[in-house]
Formats: sequence, structure tokens, C-alpha cells
Amino acid sequence: MKRSRSVILATVAALAAGGTAVYFGGAASAATACAPAWSATAVYVNGNSASQNSHNYTAKWWTQNESPATHSGQWDVWADNGACGSGTPTTQPTTTPPTTQPTTTPPTTPPTTPPTTSPTTQPPSGTLPAHFLTGYWQNFYNGAAALKLAAVPTTYDLVAVAFADATSTPGAVSFTLDSGLAGQVGGYTDAQFKADIATLHSRGKKVVISVGGQNGTVSVADSGSATNFANSVYSLMTTYGFDGVDIDLENGINSTYMASALRSLRAKAGANLIITLAPQTIDMQSTGSSYFALALSIKDILTVVHTQFYNSGSMLGCDQNQAYSQGTENFLTALACIQTQGGLRPDQVALGLPASSSAAGGGYQSPANVNAALDCLARGTNCGTFKPPATYPGIRGAMTWSINWDVSNGNSFANTVKPHLATLP
Repeated sequence: MKRSRSVILATVAALAAGGTAVYFGGAASAATACAPAWSATAVYVNGNSASQNSHNYTAKWWTQNESPATHSGQWDVWADNGACGSGTPTTQPTTTPPTTQPTTTPPTTPPTTPPTTSPTTQPPSGTLPAHFLTGYWQNFYNGAAALKLAAVPTTYDLVAVAFADATSTPGAVSFTLDSGLAGQVGGYTDAQFKADIATLHSRGKKVVISVGGQNGTVSVADSGSATNFANSVYSLMTTYGFDGVDIDLENGINSTYMASALRSLRAKAGANLIITLAPQTIDMQSTGSSYFALALSIKDILTVVHTQFYNSGSMLGCDQNQAYSQGTENFLTALACIQTQGGLRPDQVALGLPASSSAAGGGYQSPANVNAALDCLARGTNCGTFKPPATYPGIRGAMTWSINWDVSNGNSFANTVKPHLATLP
């Protein structure tokens, strides 16, 4: 998220290696030998192999406890490589799924009636609704409405405080209320800010600290900085009452060490920790990008990814057929399904949009368009010319940059999108 946004033209680095918890299975041999038997407790990533019921399978993305026999096919996590061996694998899975899974040749075009994709196991994320609205609160003044935190409209379920500050300690962050903002609101102290977070909690809202933004310089690139990041964010949580952290690093990210930092933070904060990511559109074009790799590597503890679907120009969609223009419904639906096809659960995907044309350099579209895109993704209705290959009833919701700009625009985004979220499946 940016105070003023620029178009990022470079693609991000290739997928980094997973952590020690990742199971690296061997590939099936050219003969029909069976790969190691699938385990419900093991973690598999793209390219890992496993066997079940005398069939070999290859994982397409991060997965755990998703049986290959019941989760293979064009739109699912496992690819069925056909029969293997001459009998039953030596290690049996804890459950016995159907004995065979037919090998299918993926169609070149999506089915006429899209299949429905629903989440498997959703990680704890506080008390956030099934579909929720996120807004960024600006800890600075740039012409948008200056607000104390308690003045945030109640339409927002999750408030991301923008931003934490980098420190001289690698990876560590701190937080200081902006003096320019304080001057605009008649003074604002740490004690008042903490009280305002408590007020939002009393309203049933959640508040996270956002790290990054256009000018964010926090770097987590080794084990030491990962430890510093986790310790400092946890300190902010205990000091101010934040419910989690939002990662909005727009100048590069190391997926391996950031994943390590977030897992350390989770170990400190517990299962109700909220973790959100706010990548730019280019960062989620491929599972080989560092941001996408991060999302997949923490899939089991990740709350939501609300990609910034703006300031990006035209981008390819999940059909890889054409470039879709920002500012259109097709842009939202065609790019959102890259994430679901790439391995994220629908409940981990949300649509991030600017609250007004003043909030971003490009890509603004009406809140009514956002609602139509949510309908298209959740139900397969109100679509533009692009129709996703599946429906995603669990699609998590929407995000806007920013609450301040939306207030300046008469709360048009929140007042239009929030009620619509309640109508989704």
C-alpha cells in the first residue's frame, strides 16, 4: 500500500526452498515403481511425489492432509500419474479413500458449469467473519481525511494500521504515531491510540500492524533478521494490542526467511494470530514469485491475501489467454483465480481496491463493480466477459486503500461493499 503508488514492471525472484517441515518426496521412476506412500501429516510442495492405492501422484502446490485419491484432477492439488507397482504401498494412510482415481486429460476450455471450490481446513483468525472488509488506516496525513483510530467507521471488520517503521536493527520494526497526523486531529498520544485499539476490540473489530508500504525498507533476509522481526512485531502486539501483522513489502521479499519469521511470531502469539499479505498484482502472477511462494509456504497459518488490484496496467489472467485491463471486473476475476488455481484456498483470497480515484495512480473502479466481481467468483453470476473455471463460495471479501480516502469520498466503498459481503454464500 502506498502513499502515492508507482507501477512495478519487474517480476519477482523464483520460488525459494521450503523449511524443514516440508516433505520432499522422490519422483516416480520411469517404470511403474511406487513413490513413498502418502502421509496425512507430511507437507508436500510443487513437484513432490507420493503414492496411494497403487497410484503415483505429484503435488501441484503446497498441501497437507489432502488425500491424492480424492484431491486429484484438473482443478485440484494432486496430479494423478497413473498406476504404479504391483500391490499396495508398504505404508498405509490413516484413512482409506476410494480405490481408484481415473486418469483424466484436462480439457482445453473450462467446463460450462464451473465446479465449486470450497476451503478445506481454515486456520483460526480471531473472530473475523466468513466474508469481511479490510481497510488501511493512515498513520500520516496526505490530504485524505485525518482520523483517530476510534473514528474508523464500524463497517470495517479488520483495520490495518499503516505503517510500522524500520529500525537500525536488521529486520526489527517499531511504531510511532505521526506528528503530522496528530496535528490534524488536535493531538494524539500513545495512550489514546492504545485506548482506541481497545475501543475497536469492544466493537468486535480486529486491528493489525502493517509492515512496508511504498517507502517500507524492512528487510528480513537471514535467520537473525527473521528473529528480530518476530520479536519486535510481538512486542508491538503486547504493547498496543494488535491482533496480528500485515505484510505489505513492495521492494522485495525473501520468502524463506519471512516465512520463518511469521512462524516464529505464530509460536509466540498463538493460533488466533492474524496474518495478512498485500502483494502488488505482479507479485501474484505466478507461483514462482517470492510473494506467492511466501503465501503457499505459510498456507496453514495464513489468514488472507488481499492483492492490490490496481496501479499495475494490464495483466494476464488465469486463462493465460489475454491481458485484462485494470479498472474492469474481468481484471479482478481473471487475476483472482490465478491464486485459487495456484494453491490458495478461496477463503484466503480477497480483492484489494482503491477507495477513490485519488487513492491510487490507476485502477480505480466503482464499488458496484467490486460487488459484481465477488458475485462472479462466489456464484458464477454477474460476470463480465470472463467467467472463472470454478466458483469460490468461500472468497473472503475485499480490502480498500484507504479508510481515510473512503471517508473523504463519502464512505462509498465501505457502504456499498460491506452490506454485499453479507449476501455471499
